[in-house]
Amino acid sequence: MNKESKTNIGDTGNQHENGNQPMGTPYEKDVVAWAEEQAALLRAGKLASIDIEHIAEEIEDVGKSEQREFANRMAILLAHLLKWQFQPERRTHSWTNTILTQRAAIERRLRKTPSLKPMLTEEDWIADMWGDAREQAANETGIGFADFPESCPWTMSSVLEQGFLPE
Repeated sequence: MNKESKTNIGDTGNQHENGNQPMGTPYEKDVVAWAEEQAALLRAGKLASIDIEHIAEEIEDVGKSEQREFANRMAILLAHLLKWQFQPERRTHSWTNTILTQRAAIERRLRKTPSLKPMLTEEDWIADMWGDAREQAANETGIGFADFPESCPWTMSSVLEQGFLPE
C-alpha cells in the first residue's frame, strides 16, 4: 500500500475528534489549502474524513456573503439616488453611470440568487440598508445625516426601475 492511500491530502498528523482519521491542513492555519483538501475529499467520496463543522460554516458564509453584496449594492444605489435628489446642481455622468451599474448588478444578482428577493420587503433589512445609504450620502456630500429622510421615501420597485431618478 502506498503512503497516499493511507493519508489524506496534506496530512499533518492532526486527528479528527474521534481520533481515527488523520486530517490535512487545519482550517485555522490555511483556509485556502483546507478548502482545496476538503473539496478533493468530497470528490473522492471520503466523507468520513471531511471537516463537517467548518464546511457547514463555509456554506453558510457563502449565503451571508451574497446578502452582504446585495445590501452593499442597494446602499450604493440609494446613496446615489439621494445625492441625485439633494444635489441637482452637481449631477454628473459618473452618478448616472453608478446608478445604472448598480441596478444592472442588482438585477443580475436577483436573477442568479432569487432567494434574495424577499429581502426587498423586509422592513428591518430596508431600514439597515437605508441607514447605510444615508451615511454614505452624508459622507460624500457634506449634507448632514439627519437632513436626509429617516426612512426610504421610495418603494424598492421604484428604486430598481431602470428609468427612475428622484427629482
